Amino acid sequence: MEIKRDYYLNKLISRKGNGFIKVITGVRRCGKSYLLNTLFYRHLLENGITDDHIIRFAFDSADDLLAIGENLLEPQKNNKPVDPEKFMAYIRSRTVDRGMYYLLLDEVQMLGSFETVLNGYLRKENMDVFVTGSNAKFLSSDIITEFEGRGDEVRMYPLNFSEFMTVYKGDKYEGLSQYMLYGGIPLVVLREDVKDKALLLENLFSEIYIRDIVKRHGVRNKGELEDLLNVISSDVGSLTNPERLKNAFRIVKKSKITSATIKKYLNYFEDSFLIESADRYDIKGKSYIETPKKYYFSDLGLRNARINFRQTEPTHMMENILYNELRMLGYSVDVGVVPIAEKDRQGKVTRKQLEVDFICNLGSARYYIQSAYSIPDEEKRAQEIRPFRKIDDSFKKIIVTGDIVPTQYDEHGILTVNIYDLLLNPSVIER
Repeated sequence: MEIKRDYYLNKLISRKGNGFIKVITGVRRCGKSYLLNTLFYRHLLENGITDDHIIRFAFDSADDLLAIGENLLEPQKNNKPVDPEKFMAYIRSRTVDRGMYYLLLDEVQMLGSFETVLNGYLRKENMDVFVTGSNAKFLSSDIITEFEGRGDEVRMYPLNFSEFMTVYKGDKYEGLSQYMLYGGIPLVVLREDVKDKALLLENLFSEIYIRDIVKRHGVRNKGELEDLLNVISSDVGSLTNPERLKNAFRIVKKSKITSATIKKYLNYFEDSFLIESADRYDIKGKSYIETPKKYYFSDLGLRNARINFRQTEPTHMMENILYNELRMLGYSVDVGVVPIAEKDRQGKVTRKQLEVDFICNLGSARYYIQSAYSIPDEEKRAQEIRPFRKIDDSFKKIIVTGDIVPTQYDEHGILTVNIYDLLLNPSVIER
């Protein structure tokens, strides 16, 4: 069964011939290779590009490495990169005329000196380059400098809910429950048996994600790395920082791990696109607060597998899904803080901070969003909208709820929308 990824395919199509290197990034197994080498490749063929002018190469493919004379055992030793000269010789042998060639390169971070190689192809008028990478370091400041600002990132996520529902056989209510539990990794979604789904998610962690991080960064204490991942999985969507995590390790694990090591490990997880961090932003002071942060998983199925599907609290899971949807749509997403001062019953002034779950920015557009799994009464609603009432700008304020309610504005101009409507039709928040 084929899962369409039209949202990302259209991004690639719109970028053809733009003079940039198109860089598809995202967590491993989210569908980058399929997007590039099947969906986009098919688009090129259907639009008149002959097969001999499309060069596909995967740097993690034994067949492709053999084609350039690479010793298959060598790259496995000490994480040795693929020889760039052998690869460039192969490309020269395939480009025999002045017609446009499309280079579709998979997992290109495994190529030695890939920045220099790609920069060379960038300067050729008859080459249009599309690459995938599974490591955020792929877009480091050094690489941006090498490309002279001509790297164009397409960030890819696992299936969002609307993509998931194109292959799910039940209704949207059952679908969201399944999606919250097993996530949107395409290989997992296409498995029928729930035991197979769970086993595959567990294997992906042990055989791919953890192994890649340990190998890439030379992590010596794998146990500490995995313990930290378990803690982040349990506290998804909660405010934390390396110092707090260090103290928790000291109390629970009797560990002497340092906050510097924890910060380093968190960066490793983010570099691998397993998690993303959301910074806190003081809405009134218009400034960022360095710590603590919130962490969200790029796929809830991976998060749930990490903790053996034990903590499946819908409140935090819905918040994580909403965060991913907003990020996929291109918004930068922060956690909002609204400082207030008010008098208590004794007339004493107290200061506190109210939280807005998400501040979403895209160009000149901004939305303030609260994620509320359920709003059973007016008291709960008043609690949710209280931070909104303390914000003195005119940007749109939205409550997203799991309750089945119509999309409507209240007397304060606050829009309420249910999660199903938003996930299946994101434009609803623009009403």
